[in-house]
Amino acid sequence: MPTPQLIPTAEPFFYPGERVGCLLVHGFTGAPTEMHWMGAELAAKGFTVLGIRLAGHSTTISDMLRCRWWDWLASIEDGLSILKGATDQVVVMGLSMGGALSLLSAARYPMSGVIAMSAPYELQHDPRLPYLRWLHWLFPRVSKPTSGWYDPASAEGHISYAYYPSRQIIELNALLAEVRRSLPEVKVPALLMHSRHDGSVSPDNAPRIMSSLGSTDKELIWVENSGHMITREPARFVALEAATRFIRRVSSR
Repeated sequence: MPTPQLIPTAEPFFYPGERVGCLLVHGFTGAPTEMHWMGAELAAKGFTVLGIRLAGHSTTISDMLRCRWWDWLASIEDGLSILKGATDQVVVMGLSMGGALSLLSAARYPMSGVIAMSAPYELQHDPRLPYLRWLHWLFPRVSKPTSGWYDPASAEGHISYAYYPSRQIIELNALLAEVRRSLPEVKVPALLMHSRHDGSVSPDNAPRIMSSLGSTDKELIWVENSGHMITREPARFVALEAATRFIRRVSSR
């Protein structure tokens, strides 16, 4: 089967730099585009930056439907392998599901630190969720909110699939169950960032992740002036500053 063509401007990106690497991971149904601004800014500070494309993303929904949650984790493993040859230390940082995947990867693979932004601990309660394994044939798609942006202008150029495939919500739910089991195994320094105005992943997810982490070096930063997409909203400058401080600190050990 031929490889699906990538959506224009949704390609992975790589910026060569010094021996400290940053692996950037986008969210569910999203694209590397949502991490590109932060990646370019980190590269300007001298870091080597790789923004990966998760399996089944930035192409077509039918491509995504062929993926299981461990395929998304394998995308991070591939990214770590690429950076291993170009850097001495790596910090993995992700947004939303990408943040959850980053935390899971920190429990499984060596790295200097992990940053999770707007990461879910579990999906919002929905009485249909336990039955979705059977219902997804009848209801193959779930509509996205009309607007979850704090600053609507920040949505310009945003790339994601038009709806959530029900079958992949099952995979996301299974992924988060694995993340919850693995959080006590995260021993590396961890930085969490979450907006108090996040309408997609409730802010109460962040302290639940925080209390479950096995690391003794962990911090939760609340950001303002943002909805769910911290890396694209006005709060991105605060997030960039916090991430830069964290990366420099953990890579100087």
